[in-house]
Amino acid sequence: MGRRSKVVLSIVAIIVVVLLVLLLPPSVLQKRFAGIEQEFVQNLESKEKVFTLEELEGYPLPVQRFFIEGGFIGKQKMSGLKAVFTDVPFSLGRDKPTISIDYTQINDASEPLRFAYIDSHIYGLPFQGLDSFSGGRGSMEGYLAKRIRLFNQRGGHMDKACLVTYLAEAFFLPSVALSDMVSWEAIDDTHAKAMMKAYGMEVSGIFTFSESGEMLSFSTEDRMAVTMDGTMEKVRWSAECGDYVLQDGLRVPSSLKATWHYPQGDLLYFDGKGVQITYYY
Repeated sequence: MGRRSKVVLSIVAIIVVVLLVLLLPPSVLQKRFAGIEQEFVQNLESKEKVFTLEELEGYPLPVQRFFIEGGFIGKQKMSGLKAVFTDVPFSLGRDKPTISIDYTQINDASEPLRFAYIDSHIYGLPFQGLDSFSGGRGSMEGYLAKRIRLFNQRGGHMDKACLVTYLAEAFFLPSVALSDMVSWEAIDDTHAKAMMKAYGMEVSGIFTFSESGEMLSFSTEDRMAVTMDGTMEKVRWSAECGDYVLQDGLRVPSSLKATWHYPQGDLLYFDGKGVQITYYY
């Protein structure tokens, strides 16, 4: 068989494989997340309370500004959140390629409950991921070609990482920031330290705010950087918010960045813009 014939057969084989993958039923994770989201919405309990000036007494000044300047006073407290990011540049790690992902997450305000679904392609094949945090247990799973499991990370480091991520998003779902789960320590006019205790764990981080009350970033030492092969490294982690917009009278961020601050240099691995936020009441 000539070289040209071999190349043609190889191309045909690749096309056949891709078509077979595309014709497969929905992925394991896609079906699981659909069920999780349906149950999540059904089980949400309405807060039936509003944000008030009185409850802000005793909180650090920048936290108070966030709620007052952001239009939250007098508005009903949220019981849950759904955030959808599309076409997000996402790095697979240091010296690894960057792919484009669609990212959907749901958070519960009553307890540290968070799920995030990733939909993408790697080397032309479908890739799905699922971050889960429920009942104090965290996990991160990834599947290639809808059925081939690439990783399934669990353990104490994942539990703590998921809890501190939930804390980092407290101002995406502002009911969390004022809940009994979170305690606060004043630093100055634009910084405040938040601490969260749950499921026998304690995590903390520093929130940075603008002078007008916008939450700009969160930084913590309580996350481990874990690669797809399971390698772990203790690295400072931060999340940045920006491009605030008005939504139903509330000032909310429309962009989110997540960065690992390695000694060798920063790795911006998530750069989401134009997030679509849906609040459940």
